[in-house]
Amino acid sequence: MTALAPEPPGGGAVAEDRLVLDDAPLNRFHLKITALTFCANFSDGFELGIIGIALPTLTKSLGITTLWQALLGSAALVGLFFGSTTVGWLADKFGRQRLYLWDFAVIAVAALLQFFVETPGQLLVLRLIIGFGIGADYALGPTLVAEFVPRRYRGMLLASLTVMWTVGYTAAFFFGNALAPTGGEVWRYLLASSAIPAILVVLLRIGTPESPRWLAMRGKLDEARTVARRMTGQDIDPTSLVSADETHTTRYLDVFAPIHRRNTIFGIVFYNAQVIPYFAIFTFLPLVLSKMGLGEENYTVDSVLNLFLLLGGIAGIWFVAKWSRRAVTIGSFVVLIIALLPLTFATYLPIPILLAFFIIFTFTMSGATNLDQVYPAELYPTELRGSGVGLLNGLSRIGSAIGTFLLPLALNSVGLSWTMSGLVAVLVVGLVVSILIAPETKGTALD
Repeated sequence: MTALAPEPPGGGAVAEDRLVLDDAPLNRFHLKITALTFCANFSDGFELGIIGIALPTLTKSLGITTLWQALLGSAALVGLFFGSTTVGWLADKFGRQRLYLWDFAVIAVAALLQFFVETPGQLLVLRLIIGFGIGADYALGPTLVAEFVPRRYRGMLLASLTVMWTVGYTAAFFFGNALAPTGGEVWRYLLASSAIPAILVVLLRIGTPESPRWLAMRGKLDEARTVARRMTGQDIDPTSLVSADETHTTRYLDVFAPIHRRNTIFGIVFYNAQVIPYFAIFTFLPLVLSKMGLGEENYTVDSVLNLFLLLGGIAGIWFVAKWSRRAVTIGSFVVLIIALLPLTFATYLPIPILLAFFIIFTFTMSGATNLDQVYPAELYPTELRGSGVGLLNGLSRIGSAIGTFLLPLALNSVGLSWTMSGLVAVLVVGLVVSILIAPETKGTALD
């Protein structure tokens, strides 16, 4: 069951009021809210990208072992789980707006402190804190965007959030590779540089309003009316934003209630099946390329792959806007499986063929993950949206953290072919579950 909005009881006038938000023309307010949410995805991509660039010099400077490399590479993902699941529930209980401002203050402070670390343990703690802040914003940002923007543009704008992850990742790649050759303790500057966009976000988010849907659900009707007028320029009856059967509960476990359980199971499997291969491979991309026989410091190949990451993300916005959610999900899993399969036979195939299929995998994966910010926000009603989005984001990062932790260990112990076989199996699970239970939520009015 999707988060559809049935016509409220009480007549057509109320129904029309309810649709004012869902069918409003796109305006500067909607674009500003979306742009302010870009930053979490940019920062997440930048954080994961920059740690991969910094690790080689960091390893020499602090004497880090392979185990510490794995821990540091996955630390932000673990923190993201706790931030997303905790703050998502708090957002449903206490509102989105205040948390939306302060989470990036936490990120900015922790990112800056990375410059001063002296031990791997200190850096691990800061990476966990940064992940917590990013996870919080992953629960808050898509929730606010989904509740503010018109449904006609919801898929496109939510999908654009994921593109910003790719922009952040590629920015980290080119920025990091420009500075890394300077040697010494340049890793301190690389890691601390992520504080700059975080500070900018804190300043720009001052004055962001609360979601009118959440305000109406909590009985704050005058505030909901004021925000709705600011969004649309029209006066509406704020009671129209609340479904007649809405319970106003903030119990976290309601995401597993019979009415929502199917969507929750799908969301967990779909999200993890995408991001486990994505994060694992691209956090340790130089190591993967080395195992493919391309050399661990092949800047040209790295650059081409980062370019296709960016192009795939941009193309994915079009597919999300034009195709159904189910079609994009199922179709992308099929292509990803086909593209990654040759790497399970890496020993027997020439490098140009492996690279061609890997480019297809890169392009498709980047485009497919645009749905990661779209689907979760459409699966739940207002009363559970923060909790649901937070849960799916958080659990996906636990899966990503496990994959990121295991990938370098697996490559060094069982080799490229068996490691890639495990990732193909993850994609197959995602495909099967999507075929069986993926709902269609495109164009639905939010409940």
